[in-house]
Amino acid sequence: MILSFFLNAEPFFTNDAIVLGIILIVLAGVFYTSEMENPFWKKFYTYIPALLVCYFIPALLNWPLGLISGEESNLYFVASRYLLPASLILLCLSIDFKGIIGLGPKAIIMFLAATLGIVLGGPIALLAVSYLFPGVIDANPDELWRGLSTVAGSWIGGGANQTAMKEIFEVGDDLFGSMLVVDIVVANIWMGFLLYGANISDRIDSWLKADSSSIEDLKNRVADYRASIASMPTTTGLFVLLAVAFGGVGLSHWGKDIMAPFMGQYKETLTDLGLNSLMSSFFWLVVFSTTIGLALSFTKARKLEGIGASRWGTIFIYILVATIGMKMNLGEVLQNLDLFLIGIIWMSIHVLILLIVAKLIKAPFFFVAVGSQANVGGAASAPVVASAFNPSLAPVGVLMAVLGYALGTYGALICAYMMQAVAS
Repeated sequence: MILSFFLNAEPFFTNDAIVLGIILIVLAGVFYTSEMENPFWKKFYTYIPALLVCYFIPALLNWPLGLISGEESNLYFVASRYLLPASLILLCLSIDFKGIIGLGPKAIIMFLAATLGIVLGGPIALLAVSYLFPGVIDANPDELWRGLSTVAGSWIGGGANQTAMKEIFEVGDDLFGSMLVVDIVVANIWMGFLLYGANISDRIDSWLKADSSSIEDLKNRVADYRASIASMPTTTGLFVLLAVAFGGVGLSHWGKDIMAPFMGQYKETLTDLGLNSLMSSFFWLVVFSTTIGLALSFTKARKLEGIGASRWGTIFIYILVATIGMKMNLGEVLQNLDLFLIGIIWMSIHVLILLIVAKLIKAPFFFVAVGSQANVGGAASAPVVASAFNPSLAPVGVLMAVLGYALGTYGALICAYMMQAVAS
């Protein structure tokens, strides 16, 4: 009786003030228990990382409990448009360019391998389902590949590239809605695996025979710098920190409000060139906030790390993680099993190619995870996965995600035409 009540379409709590309170209580509870000396909790968090718990509890509160809903709430919009750019600025303040350059070419190779996995995964998954499970999918083959092109656009670039595919291939609204469900749920499930993998990255690196010394060196350099400038935060210092963060957010919004409409004047040209991302306001928000953070890292603002700039950035990231979790409704899998079959096979091929390439070049799992998420998740979640390894690595995820925006439309078009060939 109680469970059926919570499974109603309307969430029990619709007031975002209440939902935010629940989210913060969940986050506080996870962090509090993760630092307890209790044997149960120590063992629990040994196998299940805190970040993954922060991600999945809101998902469970959404479905099956039905207490909150990512669709009904505006918290994800607030977190992604205000807290994400603020966290990018704060996390980039103490960026170590020399250390990032020292990571070497393996990061880019794994990013491109992730893109290749998405491009090849779509037509292979469509072919596999057509031959191995004939009759499972009711959709018209011509409509199906067109709809799946939007998933390719999202998984390589992001929302702007996804919308571009919808317009280019004239995908109907109903089919587009179904594809959105496949996109979000499959991508979020994979993100959950990546967050878990970050907790056992040493074991995976050992299997890959990877040399992660450059990553460890970067983490140590950042840690040493933070220790050298650490000081007790004062009220004035925290106001300055918040002014830098949210002043930068304001400038970023101002910049994207200018650039997105300006680029929109050249819509036909940009569409022909496959540069639809340049018309996305979210793309410019990420670019401007990242640029501001990088520019400030060359100024005295860099010393704000001493009073906890990256801690605040991490808090904002965790709130974003929880709001992303709210958007995942695993119950919808049961309503779209045929399409999810394609999505799961598609993602499995993406993962297989990543692991093969990583094994061949002995790349650390960090590059596997961030390269994948920079494609599949984009700027909203790539820094989240990077932060799961260490907050100081978040800027690496941001920079790779911006690269994903640049390649998104091209990769999605190649994938779409390959799926068309398979479907015809």
